[in-house]
Amino acid sequence: MNSKAKLILHPVRMKIVQALIGNKEYNVQQIATILTDVPQATLYRHLNKLLEAGVLKVVRENQIRGTIEKIYSLNESELSLTDDFGKLSRDEHLNLFLTFMMHLLGQYESYLQQDEIDLYKDGVGFREAIVYLSDQEFFEFTEQLAAIMKRMLENEPSSERTARHIANIFIPEPSKND
Repeated sequence: MNSKAKLILHPVRMKIVQALIGNKEYNVQQIATILTDVPQATLYRHLNKLLEAGVLKVVRENQIRGTIEKIYSLNESELSLTDDFGKLSRDEHLNLFLTFMMHLLGQYESYLQQDEIDLYKDGVGFREAIVYLSDQEFFEFTEQLAAIMKRMLENEPSSERTARHIANIFIPEPSKND
């Protein structure tokens, strides 16, 4: 499988994409400040893979003391995974989903490995619910959720803000053949 979905679902590349969501433009040092657990050589390698695939673009270059500083942003026009996603086989979908779930598992394990945690204060939670929605109601729900997420993604890191991982999974119930 050679798709943008697989490329982006790599844990480091997913973090880079997440850091740039919301029309953000950062240089390597700014991205490294956000992704403190990613070594700089690894960060450069994954930035280059995302650039080569067209997921990222260089929006400007600044001359700084004899070197060129590149400023990166998401290439929103190339980020749509709808076409790639629709062309994947069932096994490829399952592999992508497993990659996604392993990424979440890794994030949760990293959180739990800290010396001091407070699940309640930190806002840790996960839940599953079955809801009954018409196609129109589901569309409206996802539009509203996307609008809320967009507002939150525009927040810049600060000393008053804690980075929090939020994941959505929508799976319809299998059809029941009578």
